[in-house]
Amino acid sequence: MNKPRSKPECPQALARLSIRDIVLIDAIDLDFGDGFTVLTGETGAGKSILLDAFALALGARGDASLVRPGTEQGQVTAVFDLAPDHAAMQKAREAGFDTDGGLILRRVQSADGRTRAFLNDQPVSVQLLREIGAELVEIHGQHDERALVDPATHRGFVDSFGGLAGEVAAVRAAHARMQSAQTACEDAAGELEAARRDADFLTHACNEIDALDPQPGEEETLAERRQRLMAAEKVAGDLNEALEAVGGSNAPTAHMASVLRKLERRGEETRAILDPVVQGLSRALEAIEEARLASEAAIRDSAFDPADLEQIEERLFALRGLARKHSVQVHDLPALKDRLHGKRDALEAGEARLVALEKEKAASVETYRKAAVALSAKRRAAAEKLDAAVNAELPELKLERARFFTEIETADGAQGGASGIDQIVFHVQTNPGSMPGPLMKVASGGELARFLLALKVALAGRGGAPTLVFDEIDTAVSGAVSQAIGARLERLAGSVQVLAVTHAPQVAARASHHFLIGKSEADGGKRVVTDVSRLDDHSRGEEVARMLAGATVTDEARAAARRLMHDTGAAG
Repeated sequence: MNKPRSKPECPQALARLSIRDIVLIDAIDLDFGDGFTVLTGETGAGKSILLDAFALALGARGDASLVRPGTEQGQVTAVFDLAPDHAAMQKAREAGFDTDGGLILRRVQSADGRTRAFLNDQPVSVQLLREIGAELVEIHGQHDERALVDPATHRGFVDSFGGLAGEVAAVRAAHARMQSAQTACEDAAGELEAARRDADFLTHACNEIDALDPQPGEEETLAERRQRLMAAEKVAGDLNEALEAVGGSNAPTAHMASVLRKLERRGEETRAILDPVVQGLSRALEAIEEARLASEAAIRDSAFDPADLEQIEERLFALRGLARKHSVQVHDLPALKDRLHGKRDALEAGEARLVALEKEKAASVETYRKAAVALSAKRRAAAEKLDAAVNAELPELKLERARFFTEIETADGAQGGASGIDQIVFHVQTNPGSMPGPLMKVASGGELARFLLALKVALAGRGGAPTLVFDEIDTAVSGAVSQAIGARLERLAGSVQVLAVTHAPQVAARASHHFLIGKSEADGGKRVVTDVSRLDDHSRGEEVARMLAGATVTDEARAAARRLMHDTGAAG
């Protein structure tokens, strides 16, 4: 894989383009420098193929027809040397790519129609490749409308010319805060309206649950008490009968005690015989006493009151009924009580909260309005200067009777979007008395290309892609217009890298670098391939002479080419 070479004098530029097996191209490796580069060649030599391949590397739509016949796939690699803070580098880093050494964009096109995209040798989505490519290169042709058709692009041109990036960012942030405040107000108003509709229900529900006052764990406690009471009811009679047997009027204790006393009064001579009986009777009396005490304790502990059982059952029924009514479990009733009170409290506080949010919303709207109005005023001032700069370029481009102007429609202060309150469209009037209108509807193909060039010259060094490609924008214009186009491309190349495909010798003569695109035979004449060669000063002179003279290059044409290159300062 090709690695970015040492950085050229212009640090933000295309450094290398490598193409393999695309249409008529077997293998081409082109190293680019800063400044102004032209690509020339006979019609049909393959200039459009070269640009199609370049566009593929930048994320353009793939096409199986791009693959050279007889091969399974083609690929294009574009290497860029960029400053670390360039927007494309930042976007790549945000996507998780290592950008040390620059950016390498690679696209593989398969003959079955599938494509794969890579960024710095790592797979990447075509969408991200296209977004990064748009930050790096703009390709403009005579019939290429992409740079001028979208009014949002026009607004971006004006903002770039006026250096308004900070103001635009402030408006975008204010708009985001305004939308957030608007959403908060709408949500609060909806919640308040819903609470108002439920106000009667909330009041009744709160009163009902307050009256019952459910406690945590209450159902388990009541169920346990109910179980004990029901058990006590069953054994109450048996306990009373047991107490009567061991402690009632018919209990044997009195008689047994009388017998025991009589036995204890017997003399010592009968002790050995009576002691076992005395001890047994004593133990029996003690056991009967324990039984009596235990019976009394059991009766006290199991004291049964039917009213208590009824109250417990009524309480359980009420708790369970309320739980069913609200579709919760009984143990959830305390939490339900808190929620109902919270909603009622929110209803009472909702009015005050909504008032506070509406004040915040009004403040955010005013902040946005002020920022957007201030930005709009600066845009109008910038647009006037941009119009003047573009119109100053038009006479030399043989559009001296044309007029370029920026149409700005401004909405009310708070009615704009994230980019402000302005809708901006570039308009032109091609001749006095003609109807002015949007640039794309009024200007012809040749005029459109020249208006675009004038606009790009006016915007030079004020943002945009670091590499501009112009595809035959000098088609169907006179030599004088070509001379003016060449001069402006040369001037534009002082701030960005410019590549131009041209048939005009006046344009080619001004280039710092010159590539010749041609065809040659391969495989013993069985097929034709596209070749690209870098021209030295002598070869450049020959090529400019060919462009002047046509098929037969004469000495006069060579002399004219030398004069043209000398006059433009391009001769070696």
